[in-house]
Parts: sequence; structure tokens; C-alpha cells
Amino acid sequence: MTSRSRAVVFPPAVSPGDWLTIIAPSSPSPRDELWRGLAWLRARYRLRFAAGALVADGYLAGDDARRALELRRAIVDDEAKAIVAIRGGYGAMRVIEDQPWDELARRPKWIVGFSDITALHSMAWRAGVASIHAPHVAGLGRDAPATVRAAWLAALERPRREYAWRGLQVLHGGSARGTIVGGNLALIHAMAAARRLAIPEGAVLALEDVGEAPYRVDRMLTSLLLGDYLSSVSAVVFGHFHRCRPGPDGRSVEEVLRERTQDLGIPVLAGAPFGHDAHNEAFILGSKARVDGDALFFGQ
Repeated sequence: MTSRSRAVVFPPAVSPGDWLTIIAPSSPSPRDELWRGLAWLRARYRLRFAAGALVADGYLAGDDARRALELRRAIVDDEAKAIVAIRGGYGAMRVIEDQPWDELARRPKWIVGFSDITALHSMAWRAGVASIHAPHVAGLGRDAPATVRAAWLAALERPRREYAWRGLQVLHGGSARGTIVGGNLALIHAMAAARRLAIPEGAVLALEDVGEAPYRVDRMLTSLLLGDYLSSVSAVVFGHFHRCRPGPDGRSVEEVLRERTQDLGIPVLAGAPFGHDAHNEAFILGSKARVDGDALFFGQ
């Protein structure tokens, strides 16, 4: 359920001209968005990108063997400073077993992505390595706002900087400190069901989702509550719950988030700028975080 807090290893900061490995561990990407995202990255970094990442096998970017080997090679690549996912979708959980996560801890590099890539982030923080919750390559190719691209570069190149998200919605007030972990709620829920989720004691838990009816958000949060996964978190910060529209009953996702967390007795914020929306700011999973009033501070 929870794991003891321990020091988190920060991979080395990335510099212009460094190597990034581009992988497709989940679903295939629309080619036009992929090429635009790669072009933007190539202007600043050197990219390692295998043609196999363009393969489509239904809703997967190739079969499990291809995607698992690609991930393994990226983890043990001594030259690459970061592993950047092309997109999310579905499939990363199918290739997380039998990967050299101990090698990631010995030779740390950044894993970058969100949504389905939450499965890889979860394995990284289990190994004690920080990672970056951020837009995928395809997302960077969708005319991402300048502030989002700036945050993406800052996360990679200045991961220990101090900054804050202010003016968030306060669902339950208070102050707290802890290591921030999390990602997509559906993936956090799935990793818990697979018994692969270990939330650090005292963590600040960041959650977002897309296209889920409020009752399904309720079900996933309730499952995490019943499974004792939220009992020792120090705070919860919700990002975008994009296209999570009310059903005929009229219950909103905001009501669900507030009601399902009220008995935790911890500060809970909502409306943070991350998730499945155009404004998806990168942040470091595994960094120190502090919730105070309506603000979330990173690196403090």
C-alpha cells in the first residue's frame, strides 16, 4: 500500500545537445503530430529513435516483445539522458515486468511522459528514481502553448529549481510537505489492482484523468481508499479532469473529488495545471513539495 520514504535519486540535468531516446511503449501516434514534436526536440537535442516505434498493432505501438525490448534498451543506454514517450494511450503496463529497473537506479535517466506512462513513473519511483510528468512528443507537436514548452525544457534542464503553482482551488484546507508522486488516476488505480503501486509514506499525491464519468472517478478513488493506499498521504492535488462530464444524475466530478477526500483530514487542492488539457505543465515526480493554502510549492 505505502512504502517508507527514502531519498530519491535525481538523474543528471539534461543540456542542449544531449541524447534523448524516443520510445513508443503504449499506443501508436498520429504521424503529423509525431513529426512536429520530433522536429521541435531535434532543434535542441540529439534524438535516438528506432523505426519500430512507428509500428501499429491495433491500439498498441507494436507487439509486447517489440515495446518491451525498446524500453529495456532505453533504460540501459549509457548515452541517453532521458527516455521520452511518443504518446500515452494504452499498453505500458504490459511491458513493465522483467525490466532492468535496478539498472535505472544505478544509471538514472529521466522518464518523460504522462497518462499511460504513469505505469513507468510508478516503477521509477519504486526504484527510487525521480521522473518527469510532462507532455509526450506528440503533445509537443500539437502547437503546445509557449508556457508548456518552457516548463518542459525547465523540468529537463533545471530539475531542482524552486517554483510554485498558486491560486489553486482549495477543496480542503491546510498545509503539508512530502514527496510528490502520482499521475493518471486510472493508471494509479490499475497499478494498485496489479499490486505494483507503492506510495511513499507522507507523499503529496497528484492525480488527473480524462473522459471518465464522475461515478467512475468515484469508484477508482473509493477503491484506493478501501485498499488503504491513501491512508498515509499528506496531501492530494488534483489536476485537469478533462471531459469528465456529469451524467443524467447531474453529479459533477468536482463534487466527487471533494466528497471522496473529505474524510482523509488532509489538505486537498484542485485545478492544478497538469493533465489532459492544452495547459499541461511539466513537474518532477519524486521532488519535494509543499502545500500551503491555495499553493503548491516545488523543491521546498
